[in-house]
Amino acid sequence: MNALFLTIAMLASYTTLFDFTTDANMDRWAVINDGVMGGLSKGKLEVTTEGHGRFSGTVSLENYGGFTSIRCAVADIAVNEGSKIQLRIKGDGKDYQFRVKHKARDYQSYITTTPTTGEWETIEIPLIELYPSWRGQKLDMPNFDKSSINEFTFLIANKRNETFELLIDEVVLVP
Repeated sequence: MNALFLTIAMLASYTTLFDFTTDANMDRWAVINDGVMGGLSKGKLEVTTEGHGRFSGTVSLENYGGFTSIRCAVADIAVNEGSKIQLRIKGDGKDYQFRVKHKARDYQSYITTTPTTGEWETIEIPLIELYPSWRGQKLDMPNFDKSSINEFTFLIANKRNETFELLIDEVVLVP
């Protein structure tokens, strides 16, 4: 009985940042393509009939392009030094960046690159391991050490022309 209570208490302490199977509020999401800099990449986000988020499209290196991303706004969510992000995703064998921001107005994002296997997987990312970056350049600043986050992003930018598909079930904050 104590083990069951502990498991329920641990699950209750998770904060779901977005769950495509239960959250239909797609207004929190934005697609940002490299067209903001003249590029020709095209990404889109849709919900599949199975209830997964599907981030898909093409990355083009033409016109100095090379990336596409999806960004989700969240209310200021408190985090602590040991907090982790847990992703439930199915990629296509390509690498994707996962990014967070402390404040949307900050120029830097805190990022990591996550390889995918082509199978459903749960990936845990300690926030402290996310390093600061701006326009593809690592910054000379500490890794993520903030007390909250207010947006997260999936981005593909593998320096090649390619099509891609990333399925997303949920993004969870683990204290």
